Amino acid sequence: MKPTDEISFEQIRERAYELWERNHRPKGFEIEFWLLAERELKRERDRKASGTKPDEPE
Repeated sequence: MKPTDEISFEQIRERAYELWERNHRPKGFEIEFWLLAERELKRERDRKASGTKPDEPE
């Protein structure tokens, strides 16, 4: 995936749901989990594009 590649609505939705479940399904945090999912996916996309590993500093 290139940095210019779009992250799909479905990818964000799936990641947000995973995060929500991992955090014991709290009510009222939909936006926070959505934004966190979006940030994580963008970070992963950018790491892949730059060739760095997840544990390496950016």
